[in-house]
Amino acid sequence: MSAQDRLTDALYGLGWGTVKKLPEPVAARLGRTIADVAWKQRGKGVLRLESNYARVVPDASPERLAELSRAGMRSYLRYWMESFRLPAWGEERIKGGFDPKDLHHLTEGLAAGKGVILALPHLANWDLAGAWVTTKLGIPFTTVAERLKPETLYDRFVAYREGLGMEVLPHSGGTAFGTLARRLRDGGLVCLVADRDLSASGVEVDFFGDTARMPAGPALLAQQTGALLLPVTLWYDDAPVMRGRVHPPVAVPESGTRAEKTSAMTQALADAFATGIADHPEDWHMLQRLWLADLDPEKGRP
Repeated sequence: MSAQDRLTDALYGLGWGTVKKLPEPVAARLGRTIADVAWKQRGKGVLRLESNYARVVPDASPERLAELSRAGMRSYLRYWMESFRLPAWGEERIKGGFDPKDLHHLTEGLAAGKGVILALPHLANWDLAGAWVTTKLGIPFTTVAERLKPETLYDRFVAYREGLGMEVLPHSGGTAFGTLARRLRDGGLVCLVADRDLSASGVEVDFFGDTARMPAGPALLAQQTGALLLPVTLWYDDAPVMRGRVHPPVAVPESGTRAEKTSAMTQALADAFATGIADHPEDWHMLQRLWLADLDPEKGRP
């Protein structure tokens, strides 16, 4: 393991070991302070966040974009402060920490017994939403995690999410899709963060007026298993409670090839994501390149 990897792992370990012991108001202030310092430094992540916001709010002035990126960094650090503290939250704090609208789409879908896929963008705190599902609803689910470097950091994330009641599969290795399909055929729940393609072989979609690529997995799973595909968007407001919405199901088209159906369904997901991001752009934590024009102009790859 390189020195940089050891440092990265140690910093995350410090976060989970120390931040979770802080009183909640202290952790919140610490998060805002770190966010403001990072924002003032105008590093690559902040500049990329601002560039992404410029696509979401194309008529925003430079001053407005700066305000958005500052709010975005505060939202991003709120996510981290909450995530570091989640293992120490009691059941009642988790149950009261999330207030989703239109939950009936999820509960009725599970009651039908054919499995449900929840697909989310990088909005607000998807880990808190997951902990709420396992704690408040008492529903276990399966998800996929990017295999981070160093390996010890990936192990920390897996242990953290498993501690919140999630089954976590590695994104790489080629076995995740089959396991997810089995869980859905058994009537289970699968949750996937699905606004950024990690394979560079996803589906091209129109996203805020330009072409981006999003993963095909949610649409393919729905087609193969008959599971219900539900977009979910999340946001923060001034309260300590996170808000959210379960959108209506994305239907499998009645005609067309498998590729055509996958393209149409992934575009429908992107459209649902776009509504939530446009309403709350500062809560979209996309500090990476997403649109093909921002990637390799020739091949559209990182």
